[in-house]
Amino acid sequence: MIKVLVCDDEGIVRQSLRFIMNKAFGEECRVSEAKSGREAIELTQSVRPDVAFMDIQMPGINGIEAMKEMKRENPNMQFIVLTAYDKFCYAKESIDLGVLEFLTKPISRDKVVEVLRRAMNVVEEHKKKKSQELEVREKLETVIPMIENGFIYNVILQDEGCFEETGYENLLDIQGKHGYMIVVEFGDDRREGSMTKPVGSNVKMQKYYQEFREIVKEFLDCVIGAPMSNKVMICVPTEQTVLEYDDRVKVIETARGMIRKLEQRISLKFKMGIGSLKPMTKIGESYREAVAAVRQSIGKVTHIRDIPAGCSYETEYPLEVEELIFESLGKGNADVLRVQCEKFVVWMEQNTPELDNNVRLKAVEFVLRAEEQAYRHGGMVYKFRGRDGFLEEVLECDSYESLMTWFMTKMLRACSNVKSKQKEKNTSIVEKAKEYITEHYASELSLDEISREVNISPYYFSKLFKEETGGNYIEYVTKTRIEEAKKLLMNPENSIKSICVEVGYSDPNYFSRLFKKSVGKTPSEFREEINYE
Repeated sequence: MIKVLVCDDEGIVRQSLRFIMNKAFGEECRVSEAKSGREAIELTQSVRPDVAFMDIQMPGINGIEAMKEMKRENPNMQFIVLTAYDKFCYAKESIDLGVLEFLTKPISRDKVVEVLRRAMNVVEEHKKKKSQELEVREKLETVIPMIENGFIYNVILQDEGCFEETGYENLLDIQGKHGYMIVVEFGDDRREGSMTKPVGSNVKMQKYYQEFREIVKEFLDCVIGAPMSNKVMICVPTEQTVLEYDDRVKVIETARGMIRKLEQRISLKFKMGIGSLKPMTKIGESYREAVAAVRQSIGKVTHIRDIPAGCSYETEYPLEVEELIFESLGKGNADVLRVQCEKFVVWMEQNTPELDNNVRLKAVEFVLRAEEQAYRHGGMVYKFRGRDGFLEEVLECDSYESLMTWFMTKMLRACSNVKSKQKEKNTSIVEKAKEYITEHYASELSLDEISREVNISPYYFSKLFKEETGGNYIEYVTKTRIEEAKKLLMNPENSIKSICVEVGYSDPNYFSRLFKKSVGKTPSEFREEINYE
């Protein structure tokens, strides 16, 4: 039912419009009357009409002023202006208010019916759109926590590429390029800085998790993970690139306020560790800081900057270059490794122009770390006696040029071993997936099923499969099924419907469309061509 308001200071006009509407629409619309602008505003608040027929010239509050107030109360209301005057003098203000139509008195019955029908269509369309938006929002309320948990899971796994490569930035509408992590630990009680009964409290948190999310979102625009053990990880994106002292204090106070509300509403005790601000591409570093902060915390909230540093590097030391060297080594990225190793040797030469044993020992330290990292990645066999020549070789280096050659050779060899092992492992995973697809193409194969079979996450499997084959797993499954269908079509006793089911499709029409897209012919055309030949 559509609610219609007729506002005119002339009773005969109101009665005429009511009569026309009742006769034309019956119970489709419910009509209310107002004889002044003030009454129209009051009815807007109480009745909330969908459509309003408004006279312009009325005593007291005129039609334009009344419509402005009514629009504030109900932005989606459709206005139809009634006037005995030239409409152009009201055109600008009326357009701003979104007036649907002007009706000049005297008004014909047909025109009233036609305009109201149009207004009703607009109202129905708006209601339909709002209903669809609510439906989408309800679905998102179910899906978003899973997406948020996926992002947090990748952060914990130290997948530094998860932010940009997987599209989490767009999926979760993350605006800031920086952020910080909060680790929330919970238990039945706080005792000497530790939480009691972590297992039982984790079971309890499952019951309160939705309420926990709602409270946290009241305080922070953030991404929240699912409870793991007795902890929940929170990522807080921000457009700020630096958190000054006052900002840090504000973050801590927000966390304290959040704990107060959580403990009022949920029968658990909480404490929080907060990491420092990092680029979103390196948010995993903030997570590790937050874990350290919550472990060392004796109060309710601890920021990593409030904990005395366990160790520190001298100011000019290129720590970032060192981190990039071992990060690229772990990924088997020789190009980045080469550039960063060169930068590090150049820095040593600039700071220690005379090549001494400090420099030589640093080079040996890095090479030993690189080999240990390659060993842990499965790329090298550990040999206790395989390094006896290192000291002699490095002592023979009498220039930075010769040291660079020795250093680069050893580092790149370790990187090559890591890369080879990764390639071997990746190829093995993809080959295993291909075999599984070949054996099970007739069943309803899903990304989750195949990923579980090869024992890696769906995201990583999808990425790996594309890197190794140049296409995604769906394309490969489709290709496998179509090739099998072509073989089955050679036997005229096999019906197209039975072939469709046999290669894993339940809908013959969908199968035919896929077949034509892949082969260029429908299954029937393909069979006819074979028989003709």
